[in-house]
Amino acid sequence: MALGKYSRVDNNGRRSSSSTYCSTVTIVVFVGLCLVGIWMMTSSSVVPLQNGDDTAQEKKNEVKDQVTPVIDESNGGSNTAQFEDNPGDLPEDATKGDFNVSLTKDDGDGNLNMQENQENSEETKLDESKKDDGPSEGGEKNNDSGENLGGQGDTEENSNDKKTDPEESNEKPDSDENDKKSDSDDGENKQDESSSETNGDNKVDGQIEETVNQNDNKESDKSTDEAKDDAQVKNQSSNEVFPSGAQSELLNENMAQNGSFSTQATESKNEKEAQLSSKEYSWKLCNSTAGPDYIPCLDNWNAIRHLPSTKHYEHRERHCPEEPPTCLVPLPEGYKRPIEWPKSREKIWYYNVPHTKLAQIKGHQNWVKVTGEYLTFPGGGTQFKHGALHYIDFIEESVPDIAWGKRSRVILDVGCGVASFGGFLFDRNVLAMSFAPKDEHEAQVQFALERGIPAVSAVMGTKRLPYPGRVFDIVHCARCRVPWHIEGGKLLLELNRVLRPGGFFVWSATPVYQKIPEDVGIWKAMVDLTKAMCWELVNRTSRDTVNGVAVATFKKPTSNDCYEQRSQQEPPLCPESDDPNAAWNVPLQSCMHKVPVEASERGSQWPEQWPARLEKSPYWLLSSQVGVYGKAAPEDFAADHEHWKRVVTKSYINGMGINWSSVRNVMDMRAVYGGFAAALKDLNLWVLNVVSIDSPDTLPIIYERGLFGMYHDWCESFSTYPRSYDLLHADHLFSKVKKRCNLLAVIAEVDRVLRPEGKLIVRDNIETITELENMLRSMQWEVRMTYTKDTEGLLCVQKSMWRPKEVETITYAIA
Repeated sequence: MALGKYSRVDNNGRRSSSSTYCSTVTIVVFVGLCLVGIWMMTSSSVVPLQNGDDTAQEKKNEVKDQVTPVIDESNGGSNTAQFEDNPGDLPEDATKGDFNVSLTKDDGDGNLNMQENQENSEETKLDESKKDDGPSEGGEKNNDSGENLGGQGDTEENSNDKKTDPEESNEKPDSDENDKKSDSDDGENKQDESSSETNGDNKVDGQIEETVNQNDNKESDKSTDEAKDDAQVKNQSSNEVFPSGAQSELLNENMAQNGSFSTQATESKNEKEAQLSSKEYSWKLCNSTAGPDYIPCLDNWNAIRHLPSTKHYEHRERHCPEEPPTCLVPLPEGYKRPIEWPKSREKIWYYNVPHTKLAQIKGHQNWVKVTGEYLTFPGGGTQFKHGALHYIDFIEESVPDIAWGKRSRVILDVGCGVASFGGFLFDRNVLAMSFAPKDEHEAQVQFALERGIPAVSAVMGTKRLPYPGRVFDIVHCARCRVPWHIEGGKLLLELNRVLRPGGFFVWSATPVYQKIPEDVGIWKAMVDLTKAMCWELVNRTSRDTVNGVAVATFKKPTSNDCYEQRSQQEPPLCPESDDPNAAWNVPLQSCMHKVPVEASERGSQWPEQWPARLEKSPYWLLSSQVGVYGKAAPEDFAADHEHWKRVVTKSYINGMGINWSSVRNVMDMRAVYGGFAAALKDLNLWVLNVVSIDSPDTLPIIYERGLFGMYHDWCESFSTYPRSYDLLHADHLFSKVKKRCNLLAVIAEVDRVLRPEGKLIVRDNIETITELENMLRSMQWEVRMTYTKDTEGLLCVQKSMWRPKEVETITYAIA
């Protein structure tokens, strides 16, 4: 009892006052206990409502970036190099999945298992209401990789270094919360220091901000997720990271105060964003003659009608519209998820590619047949009706030096049909770049892609193929219907450009074995032409007893001796100024390029055998050359290879919730050295590496590794059918493309190329990631994950089956 300064107290008065005081204290204590009990009951009933979100949030907060950035020394070592300027590898717990999971993290001394459920939340809340402990043991620790765990080894009631007197805790709750916030900030600063020490010279000034959004969201979860995202943005803007581990008490309290109700600020913000999105992105359905098979650069009927000639298949070449379409291609009626590889090699859903004309024309050659709800592929092609594998082995037996899957790894299949040859070469560890025109053999390339076999729509017409010079180990032509011998052998000379010195041209067309006058004349013309080109006829077989065909194999020279000894310089040698690697919209020429002979020149030596060539830096990459990322070229190559191995293994394979067994057709939209494709080599899929025409020309390096790809300009549509790919990967592509292209049209092209339920993985700066996310949400794509660190972001989205109702007629695409 506090006494006044002038109070007088005698014995009787003291007893009376003491009795009254005890009664008062008893009542106050009783009322206080009642209030505490009511508060405890109220808290217990609120916390479970937020348990799922709390657990998900704690799951997010456990995600830490473990990548050591690579510094571009050419920029003074202050900026992260381009192929390390992405957000780092996501740990394994950054996966899409059930919220109530056990998250395990190695803190250096052992494992700390944090499993959140309703009981734990309630018990934690009760314990917090009853007691405030002293400093917990463990504090903040660094794991082996130098990553600061941010006090996750602490108990939930205490942050690291927090020392609180019980009376102060009861009397000053606001101050206590402020202390916790201060401790949280301290933990973040320590984490930054630890990260800087781990990275050595690769320091990033300022406070590191990390956010992870993992979306397992159904429609009913959107409002809750948006509320969390809004809160997360606010924390980022104030240089805060959501508290985790030791700070979870503060997190639980904030969540409990909001309950399951969104705030007016969040609701208004989301509505304004939705209205803005709906105004900015109003998608329409493309109306064209090709319908669900629309390829903008191949179905430009307005341009085709105005061609002066179609003699050289100009009408099958690319004629891109001045303004690429921004509408979405419709789906075929009855479209289903494609059959998975390897079953898809034998059969596909009829309604996914509802074309029967090819089955009627080529049914007797076992190309394709209609079998109920399936299209089946019982044979292979015109020249191997009874199976492609026997034909493949027959070729190797005729020329053992071919050595499928060892010496010969990457081949070009001309006039591929439904690409059964390339499809069965996978069994021999061979990649085939197959192509055929979009012609009267309707949808042959579409059949190939639906089967899970690489192919593009292209024709040998008036322009060079979109590949570098001297990259293919073998060029194959079965019954490809290409008139190689006419016009001075211009088309065969194009094959000579892309064929590696010492590589083979395998030809099994009818002139090789039939004796009718036309075929005999063609064979004689081919013998004369190939001799003038210094190609050696290695072998001409007799007819195979199984398929009834014969094979002629020619070999390109490895020196210039024959060229110099020719009595007639026909075909002529190309001038020294002619670049054999120039391939984008370059007209064909009737000349031959000299064979490289200097030891340091690409093409002077055969690559290492597969698979050794995949990881070894090409012999012609010299230390005196500067790589794409500023280091010596061989070091640049090696660093890129290690980077993508780490990213794919730690992040893509285990960190995104992607079922990779359902992924077959993959495109890397901005390949550099092919590191992404190389990191996926053990999976049952193939990757088409695309090198943009405005990027460093690294495509020859990709081929040297035993991978394949092509050049492309992403301001135009790709030469493939709609719904061709299961997964698209874009590493810092869109931020570059939008500087010179209509980004909306590029995203419409992404939608066209990607299959429904297919995945798009984007690594780019945060501004571009945000812009893309808004666009893709407006198409009702599911955002599976977003991840941001500093100025970089990672986005993983899944395409939906949604198509707009409003129709836009593409006038130039109407036949």
